[in-house]
Amino acid sequence: MRSKPSEHSSTASPYNEEFPLADDIYYLNHAAVAPWPRRTAKAVSAFAQENMVHGAQHYLKWLKSERSLRKSLARLLNAPSPDDIALLKNTSEALSVVAYGIDWQPGDNIVSYTDEFPSNRIVWESLASKGVELRLAELTTSTEPEAKLIALCNERTRLITVSSVQYARGLRINIDKLGAFCRTNNILFCVDAIQSLGALPFDLHRCQADFVMADGHKWMLAPEGLALFYCRAEIRKQLNLNQFGWHMVDRPGDYDSTEWRPSPTATRFECGSPNMLGIHALQASLSLIEEVGLETISNNIANNVSLLIELIDGIDRSTLLSPREQRRQSGIVTFSIAGADHTQLYHYLMQNGVICAQRGGGIRFSPHFYTTAEHIYRAIEILNDYRE
Repeated sequence: MRSKPSEHSSTASPYNEEFPLADDIYYLNHAAVAPWPRRTAKAVSAFAQENMVHGAQHYLKWLKSERSLRKSLARLLNAPSPDDIALLKNTSEALSVVAYGIDWQPGDNIVSYTDEFPSNRIVWESLASKGVELRLAELTTSTEPEAKLIALCNERTRLITVSSVQYARGLRINIDKLGAFCRTNNILFCVDAIQSLGALPFDLHRCQADFVMADGHKWMLAPEGLALFYCRAEIRKQLNLNQFGWHMVDRPGDYDSTEWRPSPTATRFECGSPNMLGIHALQASLSLIEEVGLETISNNIANNVSLLIELIDGIDRSTLLSPREQRRQSGIVTFSIAGADHTQLYHYLMQNGVICAQRGGGIRFSPHFYTTAEHIYRAIEILNDYRE
C-alpha cells in the first residue's frame, strides 16, 4: 500500500485557488453535485451585480456569452457545429425531447440497461401506452455489457439509450462500439453523458451518437438548472416538437410577425427565454476545464481512483463494487462494508466532512481532478474510525 503523504509533501493541488473548500471538507461527491470553481462564483456575482445596476442594458453582450457557451460545449463533445447544441433545463428534459419527438409505431422497442438512473428509464417506460417495449439488459452479471445489449436488439429496435458511465458504480460503457452497431443497423443512439462530460474525453465522431445530453452541475463544475442537448443535424427535423414559444423559431427577435417556422438549428428545442445566469456560470466553469485540459483532468481522476481502490482494498470487510478493469473505470468508486449499516455509515461520513453519496448498495466516492491525495487519505482515515 502506498505510504501516506506527510504534511510537508507536495500533495497540495495547484488548483487550490480555484477550489477554496472549507478546511474540514473532503469533497468526494462530484458524481452528484460539484462545488463551483472560484471563477464561476465570481461570474455569478458579477452577473448579479450587473443586473442590479444596469438591468438588461447589456443584453447583446449576454447573447455573445450564450454563443460562446455553445462553441465551448461543441468543443467538449467534438461536435460538428455549435448549431447542434441546445441549452435545456436538465438531462431529464432532453431525454423527454427525444422520447416524445420520435414517431413511434406500435411494436417498436428500445434497448437499455437495468442499472440506468431513473431519468433514463422512466421516460422510456412512459412510452408503453404507445405500444413501445423497453428491453433491459442486466449489467451486474456481464463482463462485456455491450454484447448483452446488442443481443436484445431485433428488426423492431428503434433506439439504444445508455449512460456513458453508470451512475451507481461507475461502469464505463464502450459507447464507440454501441455507436458503430447502431449506425450499421439503422438504430438511433442516445447517450446520457452526465457522468463523463468534464471528466473523460468524449468524441462524437467516434461514438456516432444521435443524441447526447448532460447537466452542468456534476463533472462540469457548474450550477444546476442548465444542460446541453446535442442532436445530430441530419435527424434534427425528424423529431416532433412538443414545446413551442418565441425562442424556438427561425427569427426569434421578430415579435410582430405572425408567420413562423422552427429554427433550423438545435435552438428549435428551446421554447423560451434562456437561463442567462446559468449560461454565464457554465461558461466560466468550462473555461477552467479547457484551461486544464481533458487529458490532464482524466489522468488526475484516474490516479485518484487508483489510490482510492488501493486504500479501500486495505479496509477490513470491504468489497469494491466498482470496476477494477481500467478501461471500465470512471471517476466513481463505490464500495460496501460487510455487516455495516450503509445508511448510518453515509450519515457518519457526511457529519465528519466526507461529502459522498449512498448509491449502488454501498458508499460512492467521486473525486475530481483537483482532489488531493491528502484529502483522499483523510477521508479513508475517517472511514476507518467508524464504529457502529
